[in-house]
Amino acid sequence: MNATLQSLFKGFAQNGIIFAVTLLLAIPLGLIITFGSMSKFKPLKWLTKTFVWIIRGTPLMLQIFVVLYAPGLLFEFPMRSRMTAVLVAFIINYAAYFSEIYRGGIESIPKGQYEAGQVLGMTKSQVFFKVVLFQVVKRIMPPMSNEVITLVKDTSLARVAGVMEIIMSAERFTKQGLIWPLFSTGLYFLIFNGILTLLFGYIEKKLDYYRG
Repeated sequence: MNATLQSLFKGFAQNGIIFAVTLLLAIPLGLIITFGSMSKFKPLKWLTKTFVWIIRGTPLMLQIFVVLYAPGLLFEFPMRSRMTAVLVAFIINYAAYFSEIYRGGIESIPKGQYEAGQVLGMTKSQVFFKVVLFQVVKRIMPPMSNEVITLVKDTSLARVAGVMEIIMSAERFTKQGLIWPLFSTGLYFLIFNGILTLLFGYIEKKLDYYRG
């Protein structure tokens, strides 16, 4: 029992690391990609849009394999850490999805609000951070919460790269005739996503003031 629980907790830790690092890096990277896709410099705009199209149009599992094996096959520089390969693939994938959510939120704000701020003597950056930003955050919160919850479940894909996440850990014991570790993984995902659902619900209520 103790050995089984220890293995499951180690798997849980791996899922948690993938989740936390992906969010920490994909959120700001997605914003950078958004600025690229909204740029008035056409080559940068179309390059960014093509990149996002490729990432959104291919499975995350395939992207993990590409990051894991392509450096070694193409450049003779093999990826030494499977966990690093998983993190790189997850960060790039979710940054692309987040960028489209950001873009939709920014473009949903009426241009009149930018013009009104400039009439009052505010710079473009002041208008964005003091007038527009919280309205954007309010509007993107539902799709962002969906993506974050999806990320929790997607962390299980790390197993395709040989990373011992919680489902892979449970499966080893299932092959030995134990079924409860497999059900415990479902409970883990339900609790994790339940907490996130409550958290995002609380944040959305706090942002009700910004109705834009």
